[in-house]
Amino acid sequence: MSNEKIANDQANAIGDVKFPSVWSDLRGVAFSQDYIDAGGVKTRTISSGSPDKPLLLLLHGTGGHAEAFSRNFGPHGSEFWTVAIDMIGHGWTDKPNQAYEVRDYAKHILDVLAALGRKTAHISGESLGGWVAAYLAIHHPGVVDRLVLNTAGGWTMHLDVMERIRRLSTEAANDPTPERIRARLEFLMHDKSLVTDDLVETRRAIYAQPGFPEIMQRILCLQEPDTRRANLITREQFESIQAPTLVLWTSHDPTATPEEGKQIADMIPGAKYVVMNGCGHWPQYENATEFNALHIDFLKGRAS
Repeated sequence: MSNEKIANDQANAIGDVKFPSVWSDLRGVAFSQDYIDAGGVKTRTISSGSPDKPLLLLLHGTGGHAEAFSRNFGPHGSEFWTVAIDMIGHGWTDKPNQAYEVRDYAKHILDVLAALGRKTAHISGESLGGWVAAYLAIHHPGVVDRLVLNTAGGWTMHLDVMERIRRLSTEAANDPTPERIRARLEFLMHDKSLVTDDLVETRRAIYAQPGFPEIMQRILCLQEPDTRRANLITREQFESIQAPTLVLWTSHDPTATPEEGKQIADMIPGAKYVVMNGCGHWPQYENATEFNALHIDFLKGRAS
């Protein structure tokens, strides 16, 4: 079955349901949820595809979880062993009282790869996930086959954006009502109607876990100016990336402009740069059909 047909079938399945949800996104998709021991950290995974295919690791953003990729598992599973994780401190993965800087997330990803029995993977990260993916490509280049930076953090430091993320995330974690969770999710979307009741409840259950407000404050360290500045990726580091790279941005990203995304692409040797129109911070969810097609083409090394 072609990638285009799978993508179209999935788009139709999403569009014709009366009550869209994560489950309707996954209708007709063979997938599994599991928990692996990644360096002593119980880590939740959602996967599609067969382990005999190349590994594609999907990394979510700040305060996120693997369901960020619910609309991508079907098409990608036909080409890759596609594994999305809840990063350390996030989702239903363990939440140790430790530092949550970029190198700490990167260590967890290396432990995930070891737990999956792989030395390398395609790594595609959204927002914080892209920041971590870039760090790995810089400091552990041997593990990254192809790299996708999807509205990635790590280059800009806009104080107003950081404060908004801090406020919305803190409010949602301290008082995980549907209204506060919805406000946090709507920050991600250009089309706010895509924040479904089911997506709200998926995140509300995560944020309602005991002790989560304290962990959220640790997670938000990268929204503090001094800590963020110490973790920013430099021009020289971006220029050192050797993995084939796609920098994917959007017309309405709330964290940085398309021009700033282009700056990242221009620093990485040979990087491809694409802007998806009509999307905010979750293009893989907001326009899954377009994202899946261009993402798979890049990961397969097909010219477009």
